Amino acid sequence: MEARLARRAQLAFAPIQAGQIHIRNPIKLARNALRMARGSRQARRILADWRPDAVFVTGGYVCGPVVWAARSQHAPVLIYLPDITPGMGVQRLASAAAAIAVSFPEVARHFEAYPAQIYDVGYPVRPELRRRSMSRAEARIAFQLDPHRFTLLTFGGSRGARAINQALAHILPRLLDEMQVIHISGELDFQQAQARAAALTPEQRRDYRLFPYLHDEMIPALHAADLVVARAGASTLGEFPALGLPAILVPLPISGGHQRHNARYLAEREAAVIVENDAMATDLLPAILDLRRNPQRLAAMSQASAALARPNAAQDIARILFELAKSHE
Repeated sequence: MEARLARRAQLAFAPIQAGQIHIRNPIKLARNALRMARGSRQARRILADWRPDAVFVTGGYVCGPVVWAARSQHAPVLIYLPDITPGMGVQRLASAAAAIAVSFPEVARHFEAYPAQIYDVGYPVRPELRRRSMSRAEARIAFQLDPHRFTLLTFGGSRGARAINQALAHILPRLLDEMQVIHISGELDFQQAQARAAALTPEQRRDYRLFPYLHDEMIPALHAADLVVARAGASTLGEFPALGLPAILVPLPISGGHQRHNARYLAEREAAVIVENDAMATDLLPAILDLRRNPQRLAAMSQASAALARPNAAQDIARILFELAKSHE
């Protein structure tokens, strides 16, 4: 996925091997340790070739070899933490960082014991989101939808979310009685979602748009939505506030609980509603219809979401990187 996106953006891309090492299975641990060792050698060769003035990583075990290679070349490292809580990978790498940037001030306390300079920058988003390049009606027309009909956008991250797709399949005909739906299923479930869509009535298919993945079209999809159903990855902390989008968040019940903390952050500020992964069969439809039929609450959630936006996050991160690069010179 990352390789395709990098090529699409015309960015140089060099993959390295890596593997999670915080696991109990001794066979997987040994295999992943070998991958990390290979990745470290690969990262050292790449950095020796590129000779960076600064290194920017976003945490996770995949960044370990890169940070270790940067340290051996005395290149300053900026770690950016997009989530509300740091994972073990970030905490292990923090001691090697010259600077640490966080999305929210509450996160800074996790790094007070480290010598790195800490910056509260917010979550960077694509400028097209902040510019509101099209109206909601224009965005819906781009998908050949009714410009005035309530629109739900649902997706599950870059690879999709099978649990959300399955829950949506059971309630889709009921939803289409009251709204339009833009559904990004992910490539793995796309054929199954197509088969289910074929069983809809012509009137229901008129109000349903199904995609395996959206690239540039994701911008108008977000602009078109009155409400979003999604996982609670770090991007939700930036993209939804950038557009003032109210959301129903279904945290992925793994990954160290990061998504749960992200979802709770937005929910506690009344910008989102949480539906648990195991409760979607009973709770998802009522949650969607309750917000659909309560425009005042939906508007209040939209305002609460917009209040969390940090429009200068990308520029602030770039400024920190330039300062680190100058210090390396």
